[in-house]
Amino acid sequence: MVKGLSKRVIVVKCPDPTMFEEAIFIIREDVFSRRSPPDVIKEAQRTANEYVRKNFERPSALMARLPAPVIAAAGAAATGIAWLAVYLVGI
Repeated sequence: MVKGLSKRVIVVKCPDPTMFEEAIFIIREDVFSRRSPPDVIKEAQRTANEYVRKNFERPSALMARLPAPVIAAAGAAATGIAWLAVYLVGI
């Protein structure tokens, strides 16, 4: 139970609701003495968008279109070519 506590919060709706519904930012007491409320809201939105973009990026277009067995075969072929090159050069 919390008694006598008051905090200012900003609730930002998530740009991709498949992951999160909303982000809640607890605002420091002295922020509004230095910045205007619209600036603080914009910063909270920017921070939430940046977090989602950095941590939940979708794979590149090429990798998303190729099936996993094709990617595995390409990796195996590259490994075989590298092994053959080393064998032929005699390193």
